[in-house]
Amino acid sequence: MNGTAIRLDGVTKRFGDVAAVRGADLEVAGGEIVALLGPSGCGKTTLLRTIAGFERPDDGLVEIGGRRVAGENAWVPPEGRGVGMVFQDYALFPHLTVAENVGFGLPRRDRAQRVPALLALVDLCGLGGRYPYELSGGQQQRVALARALAPAPRVVLLDEPWSNVDPQLRAELRHEVASVLRPLDVTALLVTHDREEAFSLADRIALMRDGEIVQVGTSEELYFAPADRWSAAFLGEGNLVRGRAGSGSVETPIGVFSCNGEAGEVEVLVRPELVALAPHPQGTGEVVAREFRGHDVFYRVLVDGVEVVSQRPSNEVVPLGARVEVQLHDGRVAVLS
Repeated sequence: MNGTAIRLDGVTKRFGDVAAVRGADLEVAGGEIVALLGPSGCGKTTLLRTIAGFERPDDGLVEIGGRRVAGENAWVPPEGRGVGMVFQDYALFPHLTVAENVGFGLPRRDRAQRVPALLALVDLCGLGGRYPYELSGGQQQRVALARALAPAPRVVLLDEPWSNVDPQLRAELRHEVASVLRPLDVTALLVTHDREEAFSLADRIALMRDGEIVQVGTSEELYFAPADRWSAAFLGEGNLVRGRAGSGSVETPIGVFSCNGEAGEVEVLVRPELVALAPHPQGTGEVVAREFRGHDVFYRVLVDGVEVVSQRPSNEVVPLGARVEVQLHDGRVAVLS
């Protein structure tokens, strides 16, 4: 799919006096996977349902594939939008078999050929005669995806699709969904509150807070150059450090970093992976806490009265209470003020 698959212009949705979505602007290119990321209650699912046609916007425009489907006296019902939907609870019909669920809504003449092809696509060959209760959560999710893809939609919308799946299976299922969608060049919009899901799957992320889209960009853009302090904290651990900027660098109590931004007194975001620790008996820092996470370790280090977070590989062991020198990896930091 080429061009713009989804365009939102000033979309607002209210429930009584509460604006669940406020002035949302977003463009999703054809074939792109975009994540709507944000905390619970920020309006992600409401915005997704507005795109799908399950909610009418109070203001603004919704376009799918260049066609206006909501706004300015335009209204196209969900079944006319060319959108497939994967719901949080999968919404499978318990009294229908897997094959019947996938073929539901397809013309009868198309089912015999289309359903087996879809089951093969999502790796469910031989399971068409089973019922949903006979499947694992991951298999049910694949059935829901196959059903969403059955009518060959322009766009697939996924609402927290892995919330009911064992955490250990989520990474595998994310990979499977991407491997299904990308070869088909299907546009996908994913709702999630899990930044790891958004970072690992999406081409771009639309970060939402209190009904507003506050920043749109790639995972790297949002992580290393967040729009504000809230975005910085939501997207991962970090150190907010005061410093003096000028001539492309900023001097802070823990060292000097490259940066963009105006000169003067500023606050910068230093991600913990930029901070290395070297044990030294006369080091200026002291390890006051450590959290082992398997593949890495988070350290909290007190340096001249400033607490600094450092993320290091788990094979770099620094004992609790150790004196250390803080060493900095090359990397640009974000100026937040």
